[in-house]
Amino acid sequence: MKRIALIGMPNAGKSTLFNRMSGASAKVANWPGVTVDLLSAKLLLAGNMAELVDLPGIYDLHGFSDDEQIVRHFLCNNTVDLVIIVANATQIDRQLTLALQLKSLGLPAVLLLNMADEAKQLGISIDTQHLGDELGYPTVLLSAKYGQGYHDAYQLIESELQKSQAMPTLSLEQDFVVDQEVEDKLDNIIRHSVDVPIQTSHSVTERIDNIMLNKWLGLPLFFTIMYLMFEAVYTIGAPLQDGVAWLLEGFRDLVLAPLLSALPPLLNSFLLEGVFDGVATVASFVPIVIVFFLFMAIIEDSGYLSRAAFLMDALMTRLGLDGRSFVMLLMGFGCNVPALMGTRTMRSRGLRLLTMLVIPFSLCSARLQVFVFMTTALFSPSQAPLVLFSLYMMTFAVVILTALLFKGQFNSSEPFALELPPYRFPTSRQMMLRGWHEIRHFLRRATKFITIGVVLVWILTNMPFGVEPASSASWSGWIGEFMSPILSPAGINPELTVALIFGFVAKEIVIGALAVIYGMEGSALMQGMAQQIDWVQAYSFMLFTLIYTPCLATIATLRSEAKSAWYTALSLAWPLTLAWCISTGFYQAARYLGY
Repeated sequence: MKRIALIGMPNAGKSTLFNRMSGASAKVANWPGVTVDLLSAKLLLAGNMAELVDLPGIYDLHGFSDDEQIVRHFLCNNTVDLVIIVANATQIDRQLTLALQLKSLGLPAVLLLNMADEAKQLGISIDTQHLGDELGYPTVLLSAKYGQGYHDAYQLIESELQKSQAMPTLSLEQDFVVDQEVEDKLDNIIRHSVDVPIQTSHSVTERIDNIMLNKWLGLPLFFTIMYLMFEAVYTIGAPLQDGVAWLLEGFRDLVLAPLLSALPPLLNSFLLEGVFDGVATVASFVPIVIVFFLFMAIIEDSGYLSRAAFLMDALMTRLGLDGRSFVMLLMGFGCNVPALMGTRTMRSRGLRLLTMLVIPFSLCSARLQVFVFMTTALFSPSQAPLVLFSLYMMTFAVVILTALLFKGQFNSSEPFALELPPYRFPTSRQMMLRGWHEIRHFLRRATKFITIGVVLVWILTNMPFGVEPASSASWSGWIGEFMSPILSPAGINPELTVALIFGFVAKEIVIGALAVIYGMEGSALMQGMAQQIDWVQAYSFMLFTLIYTPCLATIATLRSEAKSAWYTALSLAWPLTLAWCISTGFYQAARYLGY
């Protein structure tokens, strides 16, 4: 099988092209450093199967950040049949340095000048024939986002792959030409192949930035946008969630219950009240999560998050972090794991470790499901978005506190530099891929953690044999009573305690666990919860869920990225301690005030 490497500078559109070629759904966003690990897909090219590998963005092959070393390691340890170099056509004077470095290594390659639509709008004209002749690489213009020129690019890749032969592994230190030679040749190529207007300007971007980056309006506008996003999530997502819950309840009552009625009572309870109720309760909230990510996709791909990083850099610097740390925090809204891996773009180990310590406080999609469930059950529709937004703000408060306390342990002097790309709007295809990515993520989690989790919760709530399910005589009751002296000061009852314990494995299990513990699902579970606890207990529980130790996948990633047992222990103990302190403080203060 032939191997194709997809290489380019950060934010050049590699992942967009990768998704278009492979039909995959690699994360795509409008800021540098989204791909920080190897993504691969198999596809049919020129009648043969080929492996397409999407490498992290890299400015040049001399780089020493972790993601740049991934590219160097890949080229040094793997044979490559063809390199696809993706360059941003609007920044061609800066983007061709990498192509010339790769040329000096003798790698067979094609050059795809992406974002041709933007280059045309800016009046940039590129003679691809002359440019290709000068570089020695076949060259074509395309827009991976809209598909313009994609057919020509695809045919070129197939043609060159048929002619190419696998290159042996490289020794990058020995094969480089002198950097000055690269720069001299680049100037000559640009002068004869590219016509750039004397003044190019993204006029729309500049007009928007005059408002969005205003020193007085910038931050208030950012938080207003995030609040409006949560408001829209509830407005659009809640009816969808109700519809899915109604369908699942109907399927349970009309199809599944009669079908399983002949089974022994214990097995019937296991399948219906254990497996189905647990998974179905979680599944009913997937539409809200999808809506959330569709809005996040618009914000991310628009280029606005880079502006948010710029706005927050001054504050982050005082905390021992920088603007990139803020971007990774927002990236953690999707999932903490890729956000942690995104810190590989940071060269300073101290900056990276401190950033990784605060990322797990991000309100990830798994926690979002828990919060939507609790706010819908305990708060009115007008209150729910405000409650969710307050939890979002609590994320930043906890991040600030943690950074202030630990910045002395993780020093960094790395300068902050981040490109501000022009504003863009995601295509419907990109948004559909993003939605499908979240559905696929849920299905993958449901078949593993969620199903296993709700089965274990059912066992705990129904054992030993003969006891009343979820009673104090059951195993779950024993655990809840044992933990009661610790968590009752925070208003967290034994049932919620058991759900939190399983949340250590994956936060998605929390809702499924509650469905099994209370023996209800959907709207019935919400009503049951509203009768069992009040809003103060609910909010304290949500605070604890937001802050306490992240899921196993996040912990494993922290251990892998930090390569330190001491640091991993800190990332376990500190959030758990902080969660107890904040939840208990809130609960006791609210009760003291008479709530």
